[in-house]
Formats: sequence, structure tokens, C-alpha cells
Amino acid sequence: MEASQEKVSVARLSVYSNSSLVILKVVVGILTGSVAIMSEAIHSGIDLLAALIARYSVKKSAEPADNEHRYGHGKYENLSGMIEGSLIFVAAVWIIYESVKRFFEEFELMALGAGMAVMALSAILNFFIARRIMKVAKKTESLALEADAYHLMTDVWTSAGVFAGLVIIQVTGFVKIDPAIALVVAAFITHAAYDITRRASEGLLDTSLPEEELKVIEGILKDHDSQFLNFHRLRTRKVGPERHVDLHLTVPRDMSVKEGHDFVDHLEQSIRKALPNTVIVVHIEPCNAKCEECKMAPNNNVFAGSGKTP
Repeated sequence: MEASQEKVSVARLSVYSNSSLVILKVVVGILTGSVAIMSEAIHSGIDLLAALIARYSVKKSAEPADNEHRYGHGKYENLSGMIEGSLIFVAAVWIIYESVKRFFEEFELMALGAGMAVMALSAILNFFIARRIMKVAKKTESLALEADAYHLMTDVWTSAGVFAGLVIIQVTGFVKIDPAIALVVAAFITHAAYDITRRASEGLLDTSLPEEELKVIEGILKDHDSQFLNFHRLRTRKVGPERHVDLHLTVPRDMSVKEGHDFVDHLEQSIRKALPNTVIVVHIEPCNAKCEECKMAPNNNVFAGSGKTP
């Protein structure tokens, strides 16, 4: 399956599963009167909205560059991550408000068995779907899908926590555990919102690639340093699933245009093989011809010197 089609397929799966869980949790939340279950219904509602945003963004980011977006549409995934993070923050604030208010109220919980059944179903279903989405997210380097998978995995833990709390309430009758669990749910999703927002903002702010990826690029350049004098002005960033790299290479003054073009093509292919989905721009500069190290060895397109800067 083509990468873009696979991304859309798993995003659609997330939409279907979250739609079902939202309906179940709202119904059971109303039946039981549990603020913890209602907080989980809101959590799943946010997951559903996030899944819808992710589905749109992965389709949009796969579109080729056009006259208005010469660098493509990759940042739609970063933008969707920012929106998802903001929505989760809003949900967390509402849950905290309702939970604190519930501490000072008298209330009764009913139909706990139904609540436990729905929470168990939610945890199991989201566990397998989150694993599926995360696998595709890592494979395609999709921030939007990774954020969606992270949402669902958070839902696994919070649903399991609500399930455990309902079991304790069933055994002990101590209903104040319910708002306490809801506060724990809020803490989990607040952390998820912070992490998603931070990572999404890195792409929007053109943060450099991770250190390990920079070392890969520099290592490839070092492997070819017999064919150029030096490199400088190395700049990197990530836009959605795409990496962007540009740099300057100093080459011999007598290198022909074809030789320079062929060498840069080879260098770009080596980098793309190590780091897929990389867009590379190389600017070639002639050496100052003041040093013998700039001379090519006869007929083999390599420098006679050591490759050090003169």
C-alpha cells in the first residue's frame, strides 16, 4: 500500500473507533452519574476530533507543491498537532473544574457494572488501534498520526484507571474516589497535550534536525571528503514528514559543471538513502586556488590532497 494511502487508512480507523467509544461513554456516563466516565467521554471526544484533524492533515500534507505552496504542504501536520494539543488542554481544564466541584457535592453512582464493561472495552480497543497507528506513524514519519496514537495510548491508561476506580467503589462504596480518578485523567491528558504541542511547534519554528541525524549527514559528507575541499553553512529543518537540508560545498576551480552536478547527485542519493524523505539543496563554490590541495588527481575526480581546508 502506498504510504499516503496507508496513513489515510489508519486515520480513518481511528475516526471509526473513537466515534463508537464516545457514544458508549456518554451513554454510560449519564446512566452511572460518574464524572470519571464523563471525563473519559470528553477525552474520547477530543480523540475523535484529533483523529478527524489527523485524517485531513495527512491527506493535505501528501499533496504535491503548488503555486501557493512551493515547499509543499508538510506543515499541515505540524499545524494539526498544535490544534490537537490546544484542544486537549481545554478538555483537561473542564475535567479539573468538574472534578473539584464534585468533591464538595453529595452524589450517588449507579450501574457500575456497565461502566466497568465500557472502560475495559475502551482500554483494549484503543491499545490495539494505537499500536497500529503508531507503527504507520513511525514508518511514514507522520507527526499527525503519532499524535493521534499518543492520544489513544493515553486513553488506554486512563480508561484502565477509571475501571480500577469503579471496581474499588463497587467494593468499598467510597464514591469520592470518582472525582479523584477524573483528576488523574486530567493530569495524563495535560502531559500529552504539552508533549504534542512542543513537538508540533518545533516543525513550525524550523528547529534543526536531531543531533543523531545531523551526525548521519556529517558522516556521509566525511566519507566523501576526498572529493571536495570543505562544507559549511549546513542548515536543516523538518516539515511534516520531510527533512530539508541545505549546505555549501567548496570544490576545485577547474571542476566542470557536469562533474559538479554528478558529484552532488551522488551525495544527495547517499543522504536520502540514510534519511528518507529528505529534500537537499547544495550550493557549490570554487576554491581560492591558493593551495595545492584544490587540485584534482588525474582522471578520477578525487582530490590529490587530504581534503582539509587550506
